[in-house]
Amino acid sequence: MTPPTEAAAVPSDSPAPAAEASTDAAAPLIVVEDVAHSYGDREALRGVSFDVAASQVFGLLGPNGGGKTTLMRLLGTTLRLQSGAMRVGGFDVATQPDAVRRQLGITFQSPSLDPKLTVWENVRCQGALYGLGGRALRDRGEELLARLGVLDRRGDLCETLSGGLKRRVEIAKSLLHCPPVLLLDEPSTGLDPGARHDLWEFLTGLARRDGVTVFVSTHLMEEAERCHRLALLSQGELIALGTPDELRSGVGGDCVTITPTPEASPEELAGTIESRFGLEPARIDRQLRIERTAGHELVRDLVAEVGDRVASVTLGKPTLEDVFLQKTGHRFWDEDARGRAEEDARAPKKRKRA
Repeated sequence: MTPPTEAAAVPSDSPAPAAEASTDAAAPLIVVEDVAHSYGDREALRGVSFDVAASQVFGLLGPNGGGKTTLMRLLGTTLRLQSGAMRVGGFDVATQPDAVRRQLGITFQSPSLDPKLTVWENVRCQGALYGLGGRALRDRGEELLARLGVLDRRGDLCETLSGGLKRRVEIAKSLLHCPPVLLLDEPSTGLDPGARHDLWEFLTGLARRDGVTVFVSTHLMEEAERCHRLALLSQGELIALGTPDELRSGVGGDCVTITPTPEASPEELAGTIESRFGLEPARIDRQLRIERTAGHELVRDLVAEVGDRVASVTLGKPTLEDVFLQKTGHRFWDEDARGRAEEDARAPKKRKRA
């Protein structure tokens, strides 16, 4: 897709009117071009490129340590761009960060509420940062709190709210200045299933009703399924891009997963399947995996031919987990566990008290 015409550069400390942004209705609202980023010798992003249309819910799906948070921080201008280019609303992230920030509402993974202030006091403080006050702030703040179902809690201290209600207040703060783009980094972290469902109902309605582009990172497959388009990240690389249906359709038919009996050798069973059926199973730990149309017929034939060496056979339609497995050769959650372990290893150790 042809990138939008870049707006003329302005000093980062100068106001940049929204009128200077790209007004081409067909142009993507967010453009990421060949972005790379490293922390010392560790590559967090490796030549990532994609774009996001206006009024979409766009998901960044990947395991922990895959590069999601780094990309979100770069878009949010809290990290300096090392390589590549990023534009939001036609403004360049590297040369026009102030103009980019005016396009963004941001809800990061870490809590941003002051627990000792009430809900409304937190909203007022956020509004003051954007120069909002008086009736304009009151009307906008009450509208958002009402839509998010927390207006009746406006006088409560934030430390008394549940995790789900706190997240709603944080999103209300992020939307006070009517930004065209809302960035959310793992927004459902710590939420129960009901609160997560309510959050996503609001986000999809925000894109549909208000035309806000919602850019969200997640490692949860069920959340990714609710996005209009997805970018899959693995170890800092973009491995797939498209709608959930487009990504699943690329897997190639049904997914048949075979678990050998404890006594059976997965290698020998794979060799038998290849010689008798002309199919080469993928080896995932001790399991064998085959992508094939009319998978139910293969299940029947497998049971008839090698049933004595098979503990179980499962048949299913492709999932986003299968997409990740096809692209990387390993399971999503295996990489997620490695990413968590690496993050724990890099985290500063707490000193024990004597």
